[in-house]
Amino acid sequence: KHRDLVAVGSQVPRRGDPDHAGANHDNAHQPKLFARIPALKSGGRNYSRAEERDMSEKPPLRRSEAEWRARLTEMQYQVTREKGTERAFTGKYWDCSDDGTYVCICCGEPLFASEAKFDSGCGWPSFTVPIDQASIAETDDYSHLMHRIEVTCKRCGAHLGHVFPDGPAPGGLRYCINSASLDLHSARRPAVG
Repeated sequence: KHRDLVAVGSQVPRRGDPDHAGANHDNAHQPKLFARIPALKSGGRNYSRAEERDMSEKPPLRRSEAEWRARLTEMQYQVTREKGTERAFTGKYWDCSDDGTYVCICCGEPLFASEAKFDSGCGWPSFTVPIDQASIAETDDYSHLMHRIEVTCKRCGAHLGHVFPDGPAPGGLRYCINSASLDLHSARRPAVG
C-alpha cells in the first residue's frame, strides 16, 4: 500500500531543505514534532495489558442513521457518516497542543496520542502514528478524481480523514484527520501544593 511510497526512516524533503525545490524558503512551515519520541515507537501512549485487551475485545458499534443524527452535530455527522471534510484551519484541534488522547467522536475508541501530533501546516490535525494500528482501517479512496488512503475508525466505521506519505521521519506518514471526528480526552495532572 502507501507505506511503500516512503521508506521507513527516509526523510521527506521539506521547505528549507536543500533537496526541496523551494530551498530558499524559511523553515516556518516545517513540522514541529513533539519531543516524546519513545512513546511514538510503541504507537503512542503506553497502555496496560488490560487496556489493550479491552480495546481488542470491543465489538463493532452499529447504530441507525437516526441514532447517529441524534448523537452528533451536523458537522460531525457530515464528516464521520457521510465522508465529508471540514474546511482547513476551522476545526477545533488543528492548532491544539494540549496533552491527552484523541478518541473517536462516535464511539470513544482511543485513536491518536497528543505525542504523535505535529504541525504540518495543512490546517487539519496531523499525526505520525495511531495509538494502535488495530483501531483504524485504511482503504483506497478514488473520490475527487485522485487516489488517497482513507482512514476510518475500525470499531464504528467513522470517516476520520486520510493518510499521506509526506510525514516526518522516522515513519514518513501524515495522518490528516478532521477535528469533527475527534474528541480530546485531556491528560489529568495532579494538583500541586
